[in-house]
Amino acid sequence: MKYCKLFICILSLMLITTNATAEDKDLTTIQGLITRLIPQKAEHFRFAKQQQKKGKDSFTLTGKDGKIIISGNNANAMAVGFNYYLNRYCHTTVSWYAEVPVVLPNKLPEVKGTITSSAKVDRRFFLNYCTYGYTLPFFGWKDWERLIDWMALNGINMPLAITGQEMVWYNVWSKLGMTDQEIRSYFTGPTYLPWHRMANIDRWNGPLPKEWLEEQRDLQKQILARERAFNMKPVLPAFAGHVPAELKRIFPDANIKSLGKWAGFDEQYLCHFLNPDEPLFAKIQKLFLEEQTALFGTDHIYGVDPFNEGEPPSWEPAYLKEISKNMYSTLTAVDPKAEWMQMGWMFYYDKKVWTPKCVKAFLTGVPQGKMSLLDYHCENVELWKTNDGFYGQPYIWCYLGNFGGNTTLTGNVKETGKRLDGALQVARRNMLGVGSTLEGLDVIQFPYEYVFDKVWTHSDKGDQQWIDELADRHAGFVSPSVRRAWQILFNKIFVQVPGTYSILPCRSPMLNDNHSERTEIKYPAQHLEEAWSLLLDVPKCENNALQIDLIAVGRQVLGNKFLTVKSEFDAAYATKDLPLLKHKAYEMEELLSDLDCLTSFNTRCTVNKWIDDARALGRNTKMKNYYERNARYLITLWGGNISDYASRAWGGLIGSYYGGRWRLYIHDILASVQTGKPFDQKVFDEKRAQFEQMWVHSTTPISLSQRNDLLTFCKMMFTKYHLHNAVNVQ
Repeated sequence: MKYCKLFICILSLMLITTNATAEDKDLTTIQGLITRLIPQKAEHFRFAKQQQKKGKDSFTLTGKDGKIIISGNNANAMAVGFNYYLNRYCHTTVSWYAEVPVVLPNKLPEVKGTITSSAKVDRRFFLNYCTYGYTLPFFGWKDWERLIDWMALNGINMPLAITGQEMVWYNVWSKLGMTDQEIRSYFTGPTYLPWHRMANIDRWNGPLPKEWLEEQRDLQKQILARERAFNMKPVLPAFAGHVPAELKRIFPDANIKSLGKWAGFDEQYLCHFLNPDEPLFAKIQKLFLEEQTALFGTDHIYGVDPFNEGEPPSWEPAYLKEISKNMYSTLTAVDPKAEWMQMGWMFYYDKKVWTPKCVKAFLTGVPQGKMSLLDYHCENVELWKTNDGFYGQPYIWCYLGNFGGNTTLTGNVKETGKRLDGALQVARRNMLGVGSTLEGLDVIQFPYEYVFDKVWTHSDKGDQQWIDELADRHAGFVSPSVRRAWQILFNKIFVQVPGTYSILPCRSPMLNDNHSERTEIKYPAQHLEEAWSLLLDVPKCENNALQIDLIAVGRQVLGNKFLTVKSEFDAAYATKDLPLLKHKAYEMEELLSDLDCLTSFNTRCTVNKWIDDARALGRNTKMKNYYERNARYLITLWGGNISDYASRAWGGLIGSYYGGRWRLYIHDILASVQTGKPFDQKVFDEKRAQFEQMWVHSTTPISLSQRNDLLTFCKMMFTKYHLHNAVNVQ
């Protein structure tokens, strides 16, 4: 009896110690965030642990003795509470970019009363495979540190975490008998790794340097440690059947087949698939998961996407069910707690062949609750509605909002909010959460903050108040004109489903091809001009967020203007009106010059930041040039038939690359009229292609043009282009 009491006492002490340790970890983590973001004001905040409210993450915000007190059930919830205070009390927004400081008022506002809020869903997912190509490939730890902080502030607790997996694969393929050269040549260049990981392309812009493998492995360890400290469950990859063609040399009898053509790439770049019923499949899965767990640990949730934009070997439902069953069994054979997370993108992308019958077969091959779906593009199509709630498998409702990191003002944000509200109200039991699957970060971040804010009960005050508060924190103070501008942007501009990829200056020049679906706008241009003029009706624009707003809206205004002038230029060519043609040519070149200047006022709106970050990874000139070529290629030519997909209206890029193409076009059109010879689009395209190849292989530094200050420059544009004024901007 005495020993029994002693055992109970020791056990109780152990439990208390464990709880205290967990509590200390949460408090240490949130204190670290505060110290990083606002070191000069950190002493004004106090944090405490509280119980979950109705089983959900929650926070409480109050004030006492001049201190701001934030309680939460974990570090993630406390971070959301801290962000609430920054947003609503300090008129402050936190950028997801490390170089942007958090600006606070000299005297922190007091919190009167008590604010409580709780999450409406358990899982808040973030990122996309493509984000790792379009924005993240050259992120260092400081960049990742801020991005993880931003994720925590916005309540994200399930990030996609696929950095560093090539080192895991290198070790696996080595153990199976492949050579160093074979393995690194199988990988793509760093900016293209997302599409290699999704089994779209192999080898393109490779081979991958060994130094990259090592550095990304070390970076992933840092990323995962910080994400887990914030109570996040990172989604790591697992083997989905994608294998090197060279594996056939070692295993000649293995059932390895090509996944077919993708995006116009030559056969040498195509991917190969190992059937899951092969014993070799289970062997590779075991090798990979054991190697990955040894390096990075596990949270038992694995991204497995075998047919992202490729075709399975058979479309027979029985085969699809068997393939998912076998694939899942290889996961649980290594990790009995394994959960398969599957992108829903393939069901949207190939919806003609991924019929409800095929989708059901594939999903029901996995036990209920052991596979979760990312409903990838809900602002366009909510697949959970068209596929019977994914036949009982849990799913996460996702907002995509952006393709390729394009800088165009697009995304039906208000409609998205209504759809999300509806999904939350009528959610089936298997709706696990809400997420965002954006392809690039190089955009205004408000849509993603809006989506994640809506999953907390404090967001129920309505859109108008939320947008007013957004305007306040972008300006840094209460500005009626900025509030009016943002109401216009929210209600009238951000209205179209992503699909308009760029402004016309960022498209390849083509005679009489101006108003395509890639450049169309679904709002009157004067609404956008009015919003821009209202943004300009401020005494200063010191806040980075307001600067980004001015640039983002302004480049869309000038881009829309270019669309009109280009149409007039083509019409003048049709009538062979040389004086008018020359005048319109001058206007086009002026718009390109002004666009380049406008976008050069903020580092994050320039190509130089992208290239500088790429070159910084190289240990010598050869490697710096290699990384730069990858960086240049992705945002321009891309590869296959995807040219201009990742177009960015960036300073320096407009002046050197897009402007270069347009100057060639203008020259050839003018020469055509002057000589009386018809313009030959094919001949022009050949000259353009030569210019593009020269640009992507160049390492010549790109100069930026800048004059006056941003506010003054934007006001000059109104006078210059006779834009619609809502206010006096003189």
